[in-house]
Amino acid sequence: MLRFLTAGESHGPGLTAVIEGVPAGLTVTREGIAAELARRRAGHGRGARMKIEQDVVEILGGVRFGRSLGGPISVLVRNTEWDRWSTIMDPDPLGGDGAPPRAETNPRPGHADLVGMQKYDTHDARDILERASARETAARTIVGYIAKQLLAAIDVSILSHVTAIGSVSVDPDSPLPSAEDVEAIEASEVRAYDRDLAKRMVDEIDRAATDKDTLGGSVEVLAFGLPPGVGSHVHWDRKLDGLLAGALMSIQAIKGVEIGDGIAQSRSRGTIAHDEITHDASGFRRRSNHAGGLEGGMTTGEALRVTAYMKPISTVMKPLDTVDVTTKEPIKAMRERSDVCAVPAAGVVAEQMVAYVLARECLRKFGGDTVDDFAGAAAAYRSRLDTF
Repeated sequence: MLRFLTAGESHGPGLTAVIEGVPAGLTVTREGIAAELARRRAGHGRGARMKIEQDVVEILGGVRFGRSLGGPISVLVRNTEWDRWSTIMDPDPLGGDGAPPRAETNPRPGHADLVGMQKYDTHDARDILERASARETAARTIVGYIAKQLLAAIDVSILSHVTAIGSVSVDPDSPLPSAEDVEAIEASEVRAYDRDLAKRMVDEIDRAATDKDTLGGSVEVLAFGLPPGVGSHVHWDRKLDGLLAGALMSIQAIKGVEIGDGIAQSRSRGTIAHDEITHDASGFRRRSNHAGGLEGGMTTGEALRVTAYMKPISTVMKPLDTVDVTTKEPIKAMRERSDVCAVPAAGVVAEQMVAYVLARECLRKFGGDTVDDFAGAAAAYRSRLDTF
């Protein structure tokens, strides 16, 4: 079973990811991981930290000569700002006079600060915000890179694109991007494949920056090449749509998930909402894909489509009202460096989490101690479907 764990704080020495269950023989390189991390840092509306952080990658175990060995893979992303934060975030016991750095006692609305302080009985928000930070998704991006490498071995590809920023959104009747549109999406400042839409999104971000405010939006992830039957209708906790929703909702600031045209379907009649089945030389197909490539908790063989909705970033340049947890007096919330809009980056992270879920469920279905075993089992399954 593929699984992972991340550790580290936003301004700590670094972030680590440990991935278990990767078959032997998979290509894993520092350059490949670094390229994926660079995608996460990009996008119009990102803050100054994205220009400072370089995401220095070290592979600590599980890889030899660019190939996975079959054991757990451990990767470290060092914090290039550690020298500036080593006193504030020092993991060693306090020395000298034992005086800790000034506590952050004014929690920020919309963050984990206050509830985390209550849960863990601390009056310093720094104890909470460092781990709750979306910086943690750098470690998840490493996992996503490995998951996409696994999926590529069975001819499954994944892309993401921004469908809305603030009030600017894609026309729901516009055609979906295909695997051939990846270059155009990556070239866009906001990772939108429609140039006119991208320009309007950039303008929306610039207006929010002028107003010292932040924006949310939505991103769609598409997966191509999945065979029918990945997932399960048998157990509630193995339904693929539930697994995808849970993985995407675990991303910081994601507050909603939609499979296919799920929201519009809730307002449609059944004769319009469902995808009629046809058969031709290529096998069974659907005339439409309102279901987003999932029926009964399993893939249908059509493109998988899932949308994640992100709230506006909680740290704003005009601090919101809060209460000092020590004095209980009204005060303005503390402000860390922040982005105006991180929706393009959220698309990259959503892509990684979808890739992880799909890779895990494909490994569950096809198995294999080596990548060749995994790919061979998938090919055999596809051959069986061809004669169904």
